[in-house]
Amino acid sequence: MEKKWLSVDEAAMYLGVKRDSIYRWIEKRGLPAYRIGRLWKFTAEDLDTWVKAGKAANDKPGNKPDSE
Repeated sequence: MEKKWLSVDEAAMYLGVKRDSIYRWIEKRGLPAYRIGRLWKFTAEDLDTWVKAGKAANDKPGNKPDSE
C-alpha cells in the first residue's frame, strides 16, 4: 500500500485538532513530521503511533507547559 502524505490541515482534521496544535506539537512534543521546503508533511501511521504513545496527553488548557 502506498503511503499518503498529509498536509498540516489534513493532519489537524485527522486528529480533530486545530492547526496551531499541530505546529505546537511539532515544536514541543516531537510530533513526527517531515519538512519538505516550507511545508510539513505527515503519515497517518506516524500520527497514530504518536497518539497511542500518549505524547499529546498533557496538552490541555490550564496544564503546565513542558519545561523549556
